[in-house]
Amino acid sequence: MFFIAFFGGLSGCSRGTAQRGLVVAGSTSVQPFADHWAEFYMKDYPERVVNIQGGGSSAGIQAAREGAADIGMSSRELKPEENDLLEVIVAWDGLAIIVHPDNGLEGLSQEEVRGIFSGDIRNWSTLQEPDHAITVVTREEGSGTRATFQEMVMKKSRISPRAIVQDSNGTVREIVANDPHSIGYISLGLVNNKVKALRFDGMEPTYENIDQKKYRLIRPFLFVTKGPPSGAALDFINFVISRRIQELVRLDGLVPIFRED
Repeated sequence: MFFIAFFGGLSGCSRGTAQRGLVVAGSTSVQPFADHWAEFYMKDYPERVVNIQGGGSSAGIQAAREGAADIGMSSRELKPEENDLLEVIVAWDGLAIIVHPDNGLEGLSQEEVRGIFSGDIRNWSTLQEPDHAITVVTREEGSGTRATFQEMVMKKSRISPRAIVQDSNGTVREIVANDPHSIGYISLGLVNNKVKALRFDGMEPTYENIDQKKYRLIRPFLFVTKGPPSGAALDFINFVISRRIQELVRLDGLVPIFRED
């Protein structure tokens, strides 16, 4: 936020951006929320266009670096080799381990989750009845959600090649919602009544537990730019980190960047 305030005097739409619209691309975890923010932005500024695109965190970071996007969206931390880009945290998100609502489990330890996704645990009977093979659903390589899951949960273990690979949180959620023997992981902000979010190491993935850093699977949602943002990019970033939109972030199930007094 200090970064945005420092460059606050540079706002205003550039001619090039006005012609093609502001392009914001990347993380499919951030995308549905960015769509929501863009709708409010364009209602306030009907003469401006914000074009929200997916593609994954790595693709968004690359698009920002190459100038194909004005703003890249990432649901993972930047890697050391990506630190030439400037980042702004626009929200905090929990990573939820999800199962079908009919699954009798209420929680899993990190070791159990790692065992399931590595393929060491392949049957639900290892953890509970009934006896049935586990359907493991994961995100694709290059996904910020997968990168966060790999770093925080899997550590040095690799995700099993037997896992079903999907290219968005939404499709992971749909598979789990329709398969009572499946398990996956998605943004907590996208959990609905069609799936059940499990306790992780005994801690529920709730807003309060994420805000207080009790739930450990926490990640930032980032906007990244090549150089200091200006024009429409700066205007949109300032809009998203404003208190008004950060209240919407809270309603969407994410944790805003500011704390309540």
